[in-house]
Formats: sequence, C-alpha cells, structure tokens
Amino acid sequence: MKHQHFAFARWTALIVPVCAALSGCMTSTPIWDAHIGEALKSVTQAQIIDPHAAEHAQAAQGVDGKAAASAMNTYDKSFQQPVPTPNAFVIGVGSGGGSQ
Repeated sequence: MKHQHFAFARWTALIVPVCAALSGCMTSTPIWDAHIGEALKSVTQAQIIDPHAAEHAQAAQGVDGKAAASAMNTYDKSFQQPVPTPNAFVIGVGSGGGSQ
C-alpha cells in the first residue's frame, strides 16, 4: 500500500507543474481574439475622407513634366547651399549707403 501512495505522489508532483505550465498557453480572451485588429481598421478608415478618390479624381492641369522636374531640382538645391543670412547684430555697417 505504501508503494501505491509514493507512485501517486510522484505522478501528482509531475502532473501539477505540467498543467500549471500549460495553463499559461491557454487563451483567456476568446472574444478579444476574435475581434483583433478591428480598432486599427476603424481608426484607419475614419482618417480617410473619400476612400474612392483615386477613381474619380482628375489630374491637375497646367504643369508639364519638365517644368515640374526643374522646380523640384531647384527646391532641392536650395537646401544644399542655403543663401547666407547677414548677421543680425551688425546694423548698417558696410552697406555703402552712408552720407558725406
């Protein structure tokens, strides 16, 4: 009889931690899991004014490709070599407009 008690105690000591470890794998939020991502989808759709805008929007007229590319290049170059600004603390020195 003693042998059966020890066998039962060993199996219990083995099964209880295994069941406790496996309970961490079980999901406790099946309703939330079924609706995962709906909040993101609804917020994304709320930010779109007209989801079908690309289907009925006309292209803007008036600027051809060469003019647009030139404007973009000029805009990019303005950030590469900015125009130096004069020193704000020097007022009227060296302007060449003095009276004699």
